[in-house]
Amino acid sequence: MKKSQRIKKNADFQKVFKSGKSVANRQFVVYSYIKEDQQEFRIGLSVGKKIGNAVTRNQVKRYIRQAFLEMKDELRNDRDFVIIARHQAATMNFHETKKSLQHVLRIARAFKKSEMKRKKTD
Repeated sequence: MKKSQRIKKNADFQKVFKSGKSVANRQFVVYSYIKEDQQEFRIGLSVGKKIGNAVTRNQVKRYIRQAFLEMKDELRNDRDFVIIARHQAATMNFHETKKSLQHVLRIARAFKKSEMKRKKTD
């Protein structure tokens, strides 16, 4: 992922938390904030120490980044996302992580309309 697609500043995180909408499943909580004049979506990750040791936390973050990289053409560009990993995310492999993220992002209506229709017909 490019650096321009990351949320790093605390002020940006707080804006997404306070003004954005949240949806969740058992593995992830996703906050979504609409920014009209944005060229590409941005993501911020939060994986707490309760998830596991540093190796486990970094692996979860790598899986999330890779899943977003593979879904980048399907996601709406006018959004900021903050993903919070829950404890069960530590036990999942990449494919399970991607499927879980797709599920929670579909609930958040983060996919472009054409992609939603194509998913339903598959």
